[in-house]
Amino acid sequence: MKAELLQMSEQEQSRSEVKRLYIEGHIRQKSAAKRMGISTRQTRRIAKAYRQHGVTALIHGNRGTVSNRKIRDEIKLRCLALVRSHYHDFGPTFAAEKLLEKHQISISSETLRQWMISGGIWKAKCKKEKRHHPVRERRPRMGELIQVDGTPHDWFEGKAAKCTLMVFIDDATSKLVDLQFYPTEGTQAYMEGLRRYIKAYGRPVAIYSDRHSSLTVNTVDAASGEQLTQFGRALKTLDIEHIKANSPQAKGRVERANLTLQDRLLKEMRLEGTSNIEEGNAFLATYMEKHNQKFAVVPASSEDADRPVLHSEEELDLIFSKHSKRKLSKNLALQYNNTTYQVNIKGIGYAMRGATVTICETFDGKVTLLYKGKPLQYTTFKRGDKIPKVVSEKSINQAVDQAMIKQSQRCNHKPKPDHLWRKPIPQKRTFLPGAKEDISTLG
Repeated sequence: MKAELLQMSEQEQSRSEVKRLYIEGHIRQKSAAKRMGISTRQTRRIAKAYRQHGVTALIHGNRGTVSNRKIRDEIKLRCLALVRSHYHDFGPTFAAEKLLEKHQISISSETLRQWMISGGIWKAKCKKEKRHHPVRERRPRMGELIQVDGTPHDWFEGKAAKCTLMVFIDDATSKLVDLQFYPTEGTQAYMEGLRRYIKAYGRPVAIYSDRHSSLTVNTVDAASGEQLTQFGRALKTLDIEHIKANSPQAKGRVERANLTLQDRLLKEMRLEGTSNIEEGNAFLATYMEKHNQKFAVVPASSEDADRPVLHSEEELDLIFSKHSKRKLSKNLALQYNNTTYQVNIKGIGYAMRGATVTICETFDGKVTLLYKGKPLQYTTFKRGDKIPKVVSEKSINQAVDQAMIKQSQRCNHKPKPDHLWRKPIPQKRTFLPGAKEDISTLG
C-alpha cells in the first residue's frame, strides 16, 4: 500500500502531538485545550474526528479549494484593463480611489497592489533607510504658522512649458490654503499668494519658508544696502513674522505636500484634460477642496490665530508692490526704470529738493510716488532704451516667451531705417488721488 503524503502547518503538527497525548490519557482535557488555544468543547470535537480519521482530521477541510470570498476573475481582469488604459502610472492607493470614483468598482488598495504587481504594472518598492530628523509638534491653532514653497515641475506633461506651483499650507491642519501656477518662483508669486490668503483668512502670525532669493537677502553686504527683500518688507508692514528654515526637512509638511501634488494633482489634471496654466489655475479650487477632505486634520485648538486686516484695498495695492527709493533733483525730478518723473507741485518746492521719494510699482506696471505717505502728481518722460538685463538660466524660458508675445503684437510694425530710438517722447500727465497714510514706513 502506497503511503499518503500529508502537508501540515506548524500549528497542525503541534496540535497532532497534543491530541495524541490527550487520547492516550497522558494529559487532561483542560490542559490540552489550553496548550492548543481552543475551548474544551472544540477539543472533544477534534479528538472524536482524530479517533475516526487519524491525523488527516487536523488538516483544514478547505485547504486546496477556492475561497468563497475570492473576487471573481472577470472583475480582476476588468480592473487591470482599466488601470492599463487610464491609470498605468498611478499608485495602487490612488488607482483604487479612481476605480471607485470613476467606474464604481470597490477594491481595496492592497488587493489592487497585488494584482498590479502580478500583472507587471507596479513594481514593489524597497523601504528606504530612515534618517533621523527631530520631530516637531504641529502648532495648536490654525493661522499660527503658514509654510510656503514653490515646486517647479512639468505639470502639464509637455503640453505647456514647465512652470512652478506655489503652495501655502497651514501647519496646524495640513490644509492647503492657497495654490497657484506661475511661470517662475518669484516675488510676484509670493506676494499675490499672501494677498489671496489674507483676503480669505486674515493675517497669520508667521510665515515659514526656505532661503529663496525672493524671500531673504542672502548676501550680507548687498549692493543696495537693503536687509529686506520686497516680500520681507511687505511682511514687516503687515506685522507678520518671517521664519526661515535651515533645511527642507524642517518645513516637512509643505515638502511632503509637494510630493503628493506632483503625483495626485498632475494625474487629476490629466484626467480633466488640463493643458496650460490658465486651465490649471481654474481647476485648483476644485482640487484643493478634495485634497483637504482627504489629508487635512483637526487642529488641537478650535481657536483661529488669524488676525483682521487693518489696511484698505488701496493701501494693500501699495504694500504688495515693488518699492524703490529715489532722491529728487533740484528741479524735482527723478529717474526710475529708464523714465524721468517730473513732480508737479504748487510753488517753487524748495523744501522737496533732495527729498527721498518711495516709488511703488505694481506688477502690472502702475507707478505711484509717495512722499511722507502722500501720493505725488507727476509727468513722465521716456528716455532711451537701456542695456538689457542679464537673464539667469532659471528665467531664460520666460524671457523668450515674453519676447515672442511682444514681437507677435507688433508683427506689422516697420520702423524707418533712421528711426530716432533715443528721442525723448513726452507722456500724458498722470494725476493720482488724494493723500493716504504713509504705509511705506510702517513696521
